[in-house]
Amino acid sequence: MTNFRTPTARGHKRTPVSIEVMVNGVLNFIDGRICDLSEGGARIDGASMPARSRCEIHYGGEVTYAIVMWSEFDRMGVRFPYDLTHGALHKALQSARQTVSAATPPPFLTHRPTIFGRRGLN
Repeated sequence: MTNFRTPTARGHKRTPVSIEVMVNGVLNFIDGRICDLSEGGARIDGASMPARSRCEIHYGGEVTYAIVMWSEFDRMGVRFPYDLTHGALHKALQSARQTVSAATPPPFLTHRPTIFGRRGLN
């Protein structure tokens, strides 16, 4: 069984990050910053390539291949042909998720009333 995904699949949690990368298209290298990352793809600010083009993302001495799904003047969204399961980008994603989960308290626990029911309203 492979972990190949269909082009429309988006079943991964996105995590906000700030990762400086080099994006390689067919003719040039472009500096960019990954601002949103998941196992299935990323949003890269500061770089733009035509939709449906293929590119390489260079980070931490490694290359991750990607396909441009959408593109604007100064940013683009890419999808990875295979889920991130190892490597420098995957480690950065895991680190960012640990940081976010450690900094965020569980929802509603800090807003519990100290009383129950209507008795405390008098």
